[in-house]
Amino acid sequence: MSKFEKGNKLAGSRKGKPNKVTAELKEMILGALDEAGGQKYLVQQANANPASFLTLLGKYIPAELNAKLSGAVKVNGTINFIRPGN
Repeated sequence: MSKFEKGNKLAGSRKGKPNKVTAELKEMILGALDEAGGQKYLVQQANANPASFLTLLGKYIPAELNAKLSGAVKVNGTINFIRPGN
């Protein structure tokens, strides 16, 4: 066996292979969300705990958006959370 040199990969999983524990944990979380009521539960949490819900939303939305734009760009947007029944 050769000694470790920069660039030589001697251990670990192949590149791109999903982590088994991460995949299993994701399945458990999605199962719990389904049992809790799915989308209706998330709406309840958005109303009851908006800061936590927005943190979750921020983790889901990609942190980096790559785009090539030319000319002037103006972006206006609003997010409204409406409670069911209102």
